[in-house]
Amino acid sequence: MTDSDTGTTPSAAAEGRPAVKLTLFTLTTMVVGSMVGAGVFSLPRRFAEETGVAGALISWVIAGIGMLMLAFVFQALAVRRPDLDAGVYAYAKAGFGEYLGFFSAFGYWASACVGNVTYWVLIMSTIGAIAPALGDGDTLLAVVLSSVGLWAFFLLIRRGVKEAAAINRVVTVAKVVPILVFILLSLFCFDPSVFAENFGGADYAGSLFHQVRGTMLATVFVFLGVEGASVYSRHAKRREDVGKATVLGFLSVFAVFASVTIVSYGILPMSEIAELRQPSMAGVLQAAVGTWGKVFVSVGLIVSVLGAYLAWTLMAAEVLFVAAKDDDMPRFLGRATAADVPVPALLMTTALSQIVLVVTMFSDDAFNFALDLTSVLSLIPFFLAAAFAVKIAFRPESAVERGPRRELVIALLATLYTAFLVYAAGLRFVLLSFILYAPATFLFVKARREQNRRLFSPAEAVICAVSIAGAVVGVIALAAGWIEL
Repeated sequence: MTDSDTGTTPSAAAEGRPAVKLTLFTLTTMVVGSMVGAGVFSLPRRFAEETGVAGALISWVIAGIGMLMLAFVFQALAVRRPDLDAGVYAYAKAGFGEYLGFFSAFGYWASACVGNVTYWVLIMSTIGAIAPALGDGDTLLAVVLSSVGLWAFFLLIRRGVKEAAAINRVVTVAKVVPILVFILLSLFCFDPSVFAENFGGADYAGSLFHQVRGTMLATVFVFLGVEGASVYSRHAKRREDVGKATVLGFLSVFAVFASVTIVSYGILPMSEIAELRQPSMAGVLQAAVGTWGKVFVSVGLIVSVLGAYLAWTLMAAEVLFVAAKDDDMPRFLGRATAADVPVPALLMTTALSQIVLVVTMFSDDAFNFALDLTSVLSLIPFFLAAAFAVKIAFRPESAVERGPRRELVIALLATLYTAFLVYAAGLRFVLLSFILYAPATFLFVKARREQNRRLFSPAEAVICAVSIAGAVVGVIALAAGWIEL
């Protein structure tokens, strides 16, 4: 997407704005930076609440294969459709029309906003270990302090994408160090007898299938960001770097995430890990080496989470901005500053995170609630992207797009994996996601009216009706107490 004569991206050149070019290393660190955040520090307890060693191994195999297939899908689509610059959102629109494309853009954006809330909840929970007034990150004081952080980052990112990306490179390197130290120290203190006792799972874990299913949303959450380079493809120096960064970033973090989970089972009994305060990685290391281990991990968590928050906020605003440029969101979201920062989209992103942050005060488990909802909201964009890859393989629009049979198999596996995740999420989170999706249709209607176009095709009207019906059922279920926050 680079103009060889001017050295700027076409969109930037057309608008007189300086381009921001990202190298393969920077794109890879943005993928790693967006994935290595709050999730990895919560993995020991999340897994111990559901499964033992056997179930964890199976879960990581399924998640690893499934997410690797998604990574390959994004890599292939970056090559097959280099004209699509917004990643997840653009693939859904090209494959299944403007309304589902809009849903994909909104779902991905909302997922990022809710995910950002988990970062602040976990930071406050970490500090809450020495400041009880912060509780588990869901008290009034914790929400106020988190809100200050939200808007401080808004002002930082508003200065420019290039500056924020440079900060993210440094933070990504810094935050990986404590995680690797945790793995090495845990291996040194590893107790084979404890590991063996945890192998089949505790009495409360249930059947092996139930154990595996219970961990699926946690694995989705920690891998969110695998598509990060694709979302930011319009800023890449070379188009082929987008796919490379996606796969390199995924393989790097997969090894880290699986290791963090498995070595923890060799430190404490599963039932004790399940009772640890989040971030549970700190509690595990404290049991292994003492109090300094807990402090070490806690400091690393704060650095890690702030870096992930930066990357996710950038990507979320980018999705709204590009959707508005394509006339699928209201025009005001397509405005950007001279520094190439989409401020209205950034403001809307911060505002939704603020709203969800307030909602967490009414949840029994603020962190797990936000984590699971983030995962579910991301599933529709992922599913549509994988299905688009299948569509290209079966019915290519041109010979240039036709990929080898290997790409068809990969796309089918990725589609089946995301469909299974919807099932694993359960009715509760599906209904809660509808509550967020349905009102978003007003943005779609506003965009259509700005263009004096028909609001819905017959197929789009059906999809809209289904989403509204799902939202109504969700609200009734919440009011009746059938489902809880």
